Amino acid sequence: PHTFDMSSHHHHHGEDSHASRVPDKNGRIMIATQKEMEDNKVPLSFRDYCAHLLIPLNKCRVDNYFLPYKCEHERHTYEGCLYGEYVSRMKSRIAEEDAAKKKQH
Repeated sequence: PHTFDMSSHHHHHGEDSHASRVPDKNGRIMIATQKEMEDNKVPLSFRDYCAHLLIPLNKCRVDNYFLPYKCEHERHTYEGCLYGEYVSRMKSRIAEEDAAKKKQH
C-alpha cells in the first residue's frame, strides 16, 4: 500500500507516486498524493503544496492530545512552507503586473 513515512517525510512509491508529476508554472511539484491527502482526511482547502507537512503535524497533534507546546518543529516547518508559498504567489503576481504594464507602454 501507499503510505506516508512520518519519520523522513519521504514516500513509499506506489501506483499514485508523485515521481511522474509535472511541475506547475513556478516549478513546484505536489509532494503529497491525492490518496495520501484523502487517507489522512486533509480538508480540500488545505490540499496545497504544503499538505505533505500538514499530515505529520496533524498526526502529532492528535498523538499529543493537541497540547500547544508539542509539535513545535512540525508546526514551524508547516508554517514556513505556507510563508514560502505566500512569498512565491506575491512575487508571481508582481511579475505578472509588471509584464502587463510593459505591454501597455
